[in-house]
Amino acid sequence: MNQQQQIIQWLYADSYRMQALSIAQELGLNQWCLAAGFVRNLVWDQLHGHLSPTPLNDIDLVYFDEKNISTQHDLQLEAQLQQNLSSQHPLFPWSVKNQARMHLRSGRRPYYSTEDAISYWVEVETAVGARLNKNGDIELVAPLGLDALFTRTITLNPKNGEIDTYHQRVNSKGWQQHWPELRLVI
Repeated sequence: MNQQQQIIQWLYADSYRMQALSIAQELGLNQWCLAAGFVRNLVWDQLHGHLSPTPLNDIDLVYFDEKNISTQHDLQLEAQLQQNLSSQHPLFPWSVKNQARMHLRSGRRPYYSTEDAISYWVEVETAVGARLNKNGDIELVAPLGLDALFTRTITLNPKNGEIDTYHQRVNSKGWQQHWPELRLVI
């Protein structure tokens, strides 16, 4: 089984993540996916033999809408998810971010898609997401590939290059304490 198929199989077997994917799909957002720790942590849990999934600090719902890049719109979507779509699922800590504006945070040229935006995230292993297509099948978004996820590494993304941010994230998130086989790659 290849890496993509393996991740998709793990996602299908995780009822919490499948519920989150279904809820996110209901919003009908352009180029959406649940990314970062949503996929990364699942893979690291599996590779480390964790018997239960590591709780997610947040569920990063990213999408691309050049017509409405206001932060307020993202907050409205989060409120909608909390009140309407997840009233039965209060354990979904949504974090919604329109990637059409995220270049402003880092002073980069405007991104042209969700995939382009996440290709600049700090760690290679974080730059991966999942979504449900119109048929309800899982699709992965992995502009930097999936190899690094399976090598038990935390790799500085060369497209990003923010080494101070990388070290700050590694230290503050406690990844190596929770998944002790991970090693840093700069």
